[in-house]
Amino acid sequence: VQLQASGGGVVQAGGSLRLSCEASGLSFRNYVMGWFRQAPEKEREFVAAISRGGASTNYADSVKGRFAISRDNARNLVLLQMNTLKPEDTAVYYCAGGATIITSSYGSASAYHHWGQGTLVTVSS
Repeated sequence: VQLQASGGGVVQAGGSLRLSCEASGLSFRNYVMGWFRQAPEKEREFVAAISRGGASTNYADSVKGRFAISRDNARNLVLLQMNTLKPEDTAVYYCAGGATIITSSYGSASAYHHWGQGTLVTVSS
């Protein structure tokens, strides 16, 4: 199983970025997919998750209304559109997948079995 995240970079506050995560080696449509992030000297935190079919999404309060998660099961892709970025969004962003996650566990890192390598997002003020 491989999750390859891309799309990170440096952006000014108020700008936008779109992260992509391409999955291989798994039955993608059977996996709940999520994005987490880890800022320097902070613990990894939940950002967003999307159900297997894409009908249900969940977001951390800190990104609601600014970020949008989506997926394309035909292309084994999960996307994170990030708008109105803030300096506090600066972090390494990780995509993750889990086959047995239930809705109440969408925000729990321990529920995800597979993790990508991370992509760095830096938001300058």
